[in-house]
Amino acid sequence: MPRKPMNKKDKDEFRKKLADKKEQIIRKLTDKITESKDMDSNVAQDMVDKAETSYTKEFLLSLSDGERKQLLQIDEALKRLEHGEFGVCQSCQKEIGLKRIAVIPWTPFCIDCQEKQEEELKAQ
Repeated sequence: MPRKPMNKKDKDEFRKKLADKKEQIIRKLTDKITESKDMDSNVAQDMVDKAETSYTKEFLLSLSDGERKQLLQIDEALKRLEHGEFGVCQSCQKEIGLKRIAVIPWTPFCIDCQEKQEEELKAQ
């Protein structure tokens, strides 16, 4: 049974949830970048210190790849919200389950299509 279209209150709640998550990720990325820059400013005393500092800096910056992807997904979800496409699977065009959207509001796929995508990635 198709669910009723989202009303303004529902849209506002999802918009706030997405904006809050986006702000949280940006704050976390900013903290990592600041920490990385702080490492640059601390002059390493010997080769071991330099290697450790380089490794730690690289590790901190690599952590942000998943968060960058999530930021893009959040932006796309906000666009879908504005265009009335929020809650519709971008693959099969069926409605995404309300429980799934409540937990992962930036998801572009229903659970079935998400599982198919993950299986395809594993097969590669």
